[in-house]
Amino acid sequence: MRFFTSDRFVIPLPGGHSFPGRKYVLLREKLIRDGILKADAIHPSPLADATDLARAHAPEYIAAVLDGTLDAKAQRRIGLPWSETLVNRIHATMGGAVMAAEAALEDGLSGQLAGGTHHAHRDFGAGYCIFNDFAIAALKVLAEGWAARVAIIDLDVHQGDGNAAILTDHPDVFVFSVQGEKNFPHHRVPSDLDLDLPDGTEDDAYLRALADHLPAVFDFRPDLVLYQAGVDPLADDRLGRLALTYDGLAKRDRLVLTECRSRGIPVAMAIGGGYAAPIEKSVTAYANTYAVAKEVFRF
Repeated sequence: MRFFTSDRFVIPLPGGHSFPGRKYVLLREKLIRDGILKADAIHPSPLADATDLARAHAPEYIAAVLDGTLDAKAQRRIGLPWSETLVNRIHATMGGAVMAAEAALEDGLSGQLAGGTHHAHRDFGAGYCIFNDFAIAALKVLAEGWAARVAIIDLDVHQGDGNAAILTDHPDVFVFSVQGEKNFPHHRVPSDLDLDLPDGTEDDAYLRALADHLPAVFDFRPDLVLYQAGVDPLADDRLGRLALTYDGLAKRDRLVLTECRSRGIPVAMAIGGGYAAPIEKSVTAYANTYAVAKEVFRF
């Protein structure tokens, strides 16, 4: 199995910034240290191709991001200060999503130790998301004929409004999003299937609701699942508002991945959101997702 990382590009952030950029390096180090992944299974994410970006995003928006000419309002909406390193990081994360999708189709499972940028729309970014990795990967897969149908299972605690905006009118993509009903973003774009959960939802209620709604994804008969395995439903997450435990998140991952593997559907993963304090709690949850993937796919 092959996995990808873009953590060679460390986004420069001002002191006190709320985005936990160091979690990516911490995750790679923990996966190797705990024996979940071997170091030689983790590859540098390549930079995205311009054609792939253009399938999902407006040309004038791409140019403004790359040139650093987004206006102040657009930059504030994203929440990350522009830099050349940020541009390189974005390119690598988008390229990693494409590579993970291709590797999953070849090997059955792949993933990127980054990604899940589901708030990026065609012509603007938001919520730390600039370009949309799953939209870029899904449209690449379909354009190249690698698969005929792609499903997104988005279990980040925040609704994937960018995924919905870019992809839900596409007949060969199915977007399923599970989120806190009162959480960001406050303006929702309907997915093919949305599941809203009340604040404080705990393991059992979450898992029952997920199990009830997952069959709709498989009724679509996808050839590839892009799995946004955000860990911000964790009770300790600063931005989550749900109350899942580590065990609940692991059961969530096992449910999704087992259902995919039993049907022979390849899975490409992204880590999604995680904002616990200290951030090591989120890193533990991310590593648990990969441990469950290793168990289910037996690599």
